[in-house]
Amino acid sequence: MEYRALGRSGLQVSRVGLGTMAWGRDVEWPEVQEIVSEFVESGGNLIDTAPAYGGGVAEKMIGKLLATGVPRESLVIATKAGFVIRGGRRIVDTSRAALLSDLEGSLKRLRTDHVDLWQVHAWGTAPIEETLSALDQAVSRGMARYVGISNFVGWQTATAATWQEAVAGRTKLASVQVEYSLLARRAEVEVIGAAQHHQLGLLAWSALGRGALTGKYLTSIPKDSRAASEHFGWFLEPYLQPRSRSVVEAVATAANGLALTPSQVALIWVRDAPQVASALVGPRTVDHLVELLDAETKQLVPPIVAALDDVSGGPNQYRSPGPGV
Repeated sequence: MEYRALGRSGLQVSRVGLGTMAWGRDVEWPEVQEIVSEFVESGGNLIDTAPAYGGGVAEKMIGKLLATGVPRESLVIATKAGFVIRGGRRIVDTSRAALLSDLEGSLKRLRTDHVDLWQVHAWGTAPIEETLSALDQAVSRGMARYVGISNFVGWQTATAATWQEAVAGRTKLASVQVEYSLLARRAEVEVIGAAQHHQLGLLAWSALGRGALTGKYLTSIPKDSRAASEHFGWFLEPYLQPRSRSVVEAVATAANGLALTPSQVALIWVRDAPQVASALVGPRTVDHLVELLDAETKQLVPPIVAALDDVSGGPNQYRSPGPGV
């Protein structure tokens, strides 16, 4: 698999990354083992997780993988802090104490002494200088190799990056993680511009539109699907509305004409979009992962890219004209 530098950092990540939000709920331990084994054997290295995923279960599974034979050096482990589930409630706490406490808990669950990328999971109410000082401490203490932010809008991304660049000795941000797909192009309004200016790698979560771009929901909601589950139904609901249907149908039409699957078309569009360092996917089965990995050598020709851009919101202002995507 092709690797890309994460922004201006020296960290190299696979251009398709493995998301773990469903681990421990929709994806149990046997499937996790098969998925990660296939991913690593295919050259993938980036695994993205968070304490909030399954209440820490996803991180524990990664720790178990390391304990049962997956070489630590074969993985780029990215986790987050500042957003947790406590007593069934979602809490955002980006104070320095909370962030570093979250990181200590992550390292224990992951069974490692450091993470390769540590990200602030969301913008919080703590002063931004306090939040970012936790990143500096984590790097200086060897708990994290690189740092980034997640789910920050454009002005928040620029503010955080500028603060870290303002004084020598602060740890510059390597990345910004944000939802980005043919059904979620809001990042193009400001976030991608800020990422380009500050040389941040973009990690695109839910590259398949939370699963809607697979086409499996075009006619109905399968009983065994994520959309039908109590814990993830809310997650899919925004992309199962009539306004999304034309985009999903366009992806399916393109896939049919190119002898690809809708998942592959949706993934390639994100993977090869400007500023994207890695497109994050969360397959529930090894078969779906294999399908996605089979797109590694595929590209979309400019007319198809332009057509998908048009139907999903209009031209991408950051896309350079020319051959390829």
